[in-house]
Order: sequence, then C-alpha cells, then structure tokens
Amino acid sequence: MRRALLLVDVQQGFNDVEYWGHRSNPACERNIAALIDAWQAAGQPIVRVVHDSLTPGSPLAAATPGNDVKEVVAGPVDLEVRKSVHSSFHGTPDLHGWLQDHDVAGIAVCGITTNMCCETTARIGSDLGYDLWFVLDATAGYDLPGLDGSTATAAQLARSTAAIIAADFGRVLDTETACASVSVASTV
Repeated sequence: MRRALLLVDVQQGFNDVEYWGHRSNPACERNIAALIDAWQAAGQPIVRVVHDSLTPGSPLAAATPGNDVKEVVAGPVDLEVRKSVHSSFHGTPDLHGWLQDHDVAGIAVCGITTNMCCETTARIGSDLGYDLWFVLDATAGYDLPGLDGSTATAAQLARSTAAIIAADFGRVLDTETACASVSVASTV
C-alpha cells in the first residue's frame, strides 16, 4: 500500500511562545525528521502542508516569517498544499485528488498542532476512506483555556485526540513503530 506522510503545519510561527503559550512534546521535530528519513528510504510519498492563517496578528499569516516552514520539513516533497482552515483536505491543490491520482490508499499524519489541524486532517482523511496512521509523538500542541477558567494542558488534549482517533478513525502509533511499519510495507 502506498502511504503518504502528511507534514501538517510545521512552521516557524509555532515558535512564538508569547502567542501560543506552553507547548508539549519537544521531541516532535526530531521524530518528524525520523519519519521523513523512513518515508524517503521506503520510496513513499511526502506531502507538506502550510497554514496561511487569516486570523489578524497570527504568526502563521502568509508573507510573514512565521509562515515559513521549519528546516526539518524544508526539503523536497512530492506535493505542497496551502490551506487557511483546519483540514489539509481543504487546501490548494486538492490533496484528496492528488492522493487518488497517485494510488495512495493510506496516510500518516504528523505535525502541529495535535488537537487542531492534525486531528482534523486525520478525521477527514479517515472519512474519505484512507487507512489512517496518527503518529502521536510526532505532533505537538499547546495548552488551551477551558470554558470554566481552567487550563486544558497540551498533554491532556493529546491524550484526548489519541483516544478519539483510536476509537473510530484509525491507528495511533509512535514514530518508531511507524518507521518500522513503512519500511516493512514497502518491501512486501
């Protein structure tokens, strides 16, 4: 099975601690690098997704330094999708169409943020019929304020995302398992 690695919103603007606050998983980028290496070695497609935020003052706004991708994902890819919404399947060019045209039946989602664009992309991808891998330790997120004044930590949100994805959308994996699995799949 051809399985595309989706590198979701791995952008410089997510380094803005004043804007985003506390971030989870400092190993996210290292794990993404390992996934890229494994996908390249297996000859599987890699898709980079870039968020062009329309939110005033966002560090991810188009034509700002924060919109640039981080070095870890700056290399050559098979497709780059630009979007201004949460799902990578609602960007330009059409991700679903490209995957279909290239006989890709599976996707592996990683990137930033776990419970926003990564989770939304995973859910939509699953609903479109793709065999989904969600590589949890290759995602990162941020604490969010709760409606009651409490804080939902990034770790809590990641656990929630993992539970939701695993319950009905696809398989939640770690980087080591995903790398080993894509290598095995490419030799079968």
